[in-house]
Amino acid sequence: MRLHTQTWGAGDRLALLIHGMMADHRTWRRVGPALAGLGYRVIAVDLRGHGASGRGEYRPELFADDLVESLPAGAELAIGHSLGGLTLSLAVDRLKPARAVYSDPAWHLSSSEPGFGPELFAAFKTADRERIRAMNPRWDAADVEVEERTLALWDEATALNLAPPAGRDLMPAAPVVPSLVQLADPSFLISPERAGLLRERGFEVRTVPGAGHTIHRDDFDGFMASLEGWV
Repeated sequence: MRLHTQTWGAGDRLALLIHGMMADHRTWRRVGPALAGLGYRVIAVDLRGHGASGRGEYRPELFADDLVESLPAGAELAIGHSLGGLTLSLAVDRLKPARAVYSDPAWHLSSSEPGFGPELFAAFKTADRERIRAMNPRWDAADVEVEERTLALWDEATALNLAPPAGRDLMPAAPVVPSLVQLADPSFLISPERAGLLRERGFEVRTVPGAGHTIHRDDFDGFMASLEGWV
């Protein structure tokens, strides 16, 4: 499936941005322009079932195939958040960016995870602005408004296929390209034990102190600072 995209900047270097569940390219409203200011041409997608992209069957492999169909290979940088991190990891061998950043990636998620089960995600479709603000007290008012608008376009059926099948672990065995894993504090998706395993497997792991799951909205400055040496 060809995905809807948004572009910022016209630099000589290329950066790719892949959003998480329930969001679309607008979640990167500050990150895209910031990277453009560093000399990148930045392309952000709307994953299938999100934003202005099409609807269809929802499986991790299909999300990844869409990236490969919609984005150029060989970018200098690719960043994926949550579902976008999982999707990027399943496409990275074909997209071949020079560097990959996985921001609190959804590699290991099940209905037992507190606050992150598929049914809870789907139920969030009807959240109003006050509930969004209450759950994300550090967000700017503009991000709360964006979230409300993206929820209206989001197909909540995507959430019901979020958890990997029983016994299937989608955490990469090794980085395909130099890779940073950026974690919330605490991360509900990557435990300290799993963070240690990622380090053993060759990933660099950094935590943004005090940041929630959507790090780039919870603490934009901390998000950008944690990318030092990677952008």
